[in-house]
Amino acid sequence: VEATPIPIRFTLQTQQRCGFRKVAKKVEPKKGVAEEAEQTEILHKKGEAPAPDPPTPRIPARSFGRLVKPLVFTIGFTGCSFGGAAIWQYESLKSRVQSYFDDVKADWLEKKRPQKQAGLGKQVNQWWNSLSDGQKTVTGIIAANALVFCCWRVPSLQRTMVKYFTSNPSSKALCWPMLLSTFSHYSLFHMAANMYVLWSFSSSIVNMMGKEQFMALYLSAGVISTFVSYVSKTAMGRFGPSLGASGAIMTVLAAVCTKMPEAKLAIIFLPMYTFTAGNALKAIVALDTTGLILGWRFFDHAAHLGGALFGIWYIIYGHELIWKNREPLVKMWHDFRTRGPGAGGNGSM
Repeated sequence: VEATPIPIRFTLQTQQRCGFRKVAKKVEPKKGVAEEAEQTEILHKKGEAPAPDPPTPRIPARSFGRLVKPLVFTIGFTGCSFGGAAIWQYESLKSRVQSYFDDVKADWLEKKRPQKQAGLGKQVNQWWNSLSDGQKTVTGIIAANALVFCCWRVPSLQRTMVKYFTSNPSSKALCWPMLLSTFSHYSLFHMAANMYVLWSFSSSIVNMMGKEQFMALYLSAGVISTFVSYVSKTAMGRFGPSLGASGAIMTVLAAVCTKMPEAKLAIIFLPMYTFTAGNALKAIVALDTTGLILGWRFFDHAAHLGGALFGIWYIIYGHELIWKNREPLVKMWHDFRTRGPGAGGNGSM
């Protein structure tokens, strides 16, 4: 199928590392040998032992065994995401007929009622109805990111935010931060850039997949890209916190660019220069691969690359392997819903 140009602007987003500064330690001048010997002699005379050397800071070991639990969580969460999306789609289709009759009734009542003056509620309703299905779907994601961003500004929540809303393979909490850090941004510019890209690609990706499959892909991508970051940090021995939605957004971007490689994109600040989605994807993958190999540490290039590769894989293979094989699960759910009291069955579970 030949891809048609989509009216979106492309912004390269980055997964920003959590910028917490360490307090600089005072460097005291080293004592001479004679001074140390004299101090030891005085201590011996007083019957005291010399003070022990301060303990060396513990450096996390490169233990891949710690990644077993995150791997199991990644596989389980991805399976639950797509399984839940399949059931969600079934319930949506089932309620569509009832919604149709409810809409007809509401339209009839609206005509019978006297028209009220336009208020704020009506304007908000009109704005909401003007949005595409994709924009409505990502509005909830953007609101969640904004809420977490505000939580970073509450001093009493700092410990909780660092523990659960940043991902770090050397941390005690390993699994839930893989998901929660996807909704976490410490910098306003970082959040604004990521959410702008998500909003720009939302209509295209939801039209391609539907809102249920998109949500499963987005949430799974956040966890999978974080797991790739865990593996990279453990292999290189470079531990540190990361946060941001960039890994998941890279999956969305890569999926759209793989499905519609001839679509025309443009950079927000340079709209006069356009390029194809396929070339943009190649450039992004090349940039993150270079950053990963050369050890650039300002961005989490492993998470970006993991998200992009997952998006490419899902469009080429994953959709056929996962989403098109959901019928057995949907049939099981249908049988479960149609059996039971009042459902026309025999009442047995």
